[in-house]
Amino acid sequence: MDRRVAITGMGLISPLGDSSDSLLEALCQGRSGVRPVELSCLNGYQCHLAGRLPGFRPESYLFGRPLRPLDRMSQLACAACGLALESSWWTAENRALHDLPLVVGTMFGGMHTIGDFDRAAITSGPASVSPMAFANTVIHAAAGQTAIWHNLRGANSAVAAGSISGISAVGQAAAMIRQGRAEIVLAGGVDEFSVESFCGCSRAGVLCTNGAHSERPIPFDRYRNGFALGEGAGFLVLEEFTYARRRGASVLAEVQGYATAFDCSQGNDPEIAVRTLVRAMRTALTRSGMSYRDIDFVSASGNGSLTRDCYELAALDTVFGDRAKELPVTAIKCGTGEAMGASGPFQIAVALETIKRRRLPGVTGLRELPPGCRMQGISANPRTLQARNAIINGVGLDGNCCSLVIASLD
Repeated sequence: MDRRVAITGMGLISPLGDSSDSLLEALCQGRSGVRPVELSCLNGYQCHLAGRLPGFRPESYLFGRPLRPLDRMSQLACAACGLALESSWWTAENRALHDLPLVVGTMFGGMHTIGDFDRAAITSGPASVSPMAFANTVIHAAAGQTAIWHNLRGANSAVAAGSISGISAVGQAAAMIRQGRAEIVLAGGVDEFSVESFCGCSRAGVLCTNGAHSERPIPFDRYRNGFALGEGAGFLVLEEFTYARRRGASVLAEVQGYATAFDCSQGNDPEIAVRTLVRAMRTALTRSGMSYRDIDFVSASGNGSLTRDCYELAALDTVFGDRAKELPVTAIKCGTGEAMGASGPFQIAVALETIKRRRLPGVTGLRELPPGCRMQGISANPRTLQARNAIINGVGLDGNCCSLVIASLD
């Protein structure tokens, strides 16, 4: 059984707004949510930037019940899921009559909650920590809390595949529908900025630093020197196509193909790394029934990483061949930072808005592409673009990579 998968709703909380159109507009205007980190405990670190949410207030999105059981990760997931359900007309009354599955992707889980819990247990002993806090330390916490809050009684799962977790969750949800295991699935990703995740990434040497050309967390820029962490949540409502039409839902686009691949060298062997992403893109295209010539633009995973950005450029060159020079490519992490589990849903949301509004955002801050780069369709400036089909890439730090193909109905 191979059924069509429709996207009927989306909701997001990002450093550049809480809707896909506000996110697209901010990116097209060249605005960035990557700002100086104003935390005294991080003053001694070389990285000074992050894409943090400006004043997220959960009470603006979640009503009717106490928020105390929810940590910040779960609040973000619940808020974005609520927006997605609202946009696809899945009211509380309708949800009570159906078992809606939920798939949540996250890289770190509630790292701040985990850190606080562990510090209290180590400092004051296990008896000093709250049992309620423990419930939010597991990787599945946001998925469970969101299902409880929104009365989602279907299958509930968490995907932890590094920074591609959000796209992986959408791919898994699409597979559930194609294979006849569900008629509707709510899927996406969430991750929060925390001191713990910032320190971990800093020690790994992957964050941008204040070097000779200043901090440059700019995807594909010749002088990039690492990425900036971001945060947020993004979710999509996926439905079997005829089911969505039957209930009168508005179909935004279709998920046509999805594929994952794993780089066993984990980025240490450039040849293997490039070949892995090439395999993911070509498999996704094959499953979608499309050729590389059918793709109108690419939403790249590029985030400013010194190595992964190079691998993605080489993979795009290989896959698109004679089209590589003029192929339109955007990379939205210039504006959101590397939002980990939320990055993939942000990319999908912007791709949907690009198709709808015929505007492709540029890579804000891009000054010069690396020497020898043939991908001249990467620009700092937004452009008008008539597009129907797009491919969204995810390239993780741990070797995981994936590609998702979406198509409009027009």
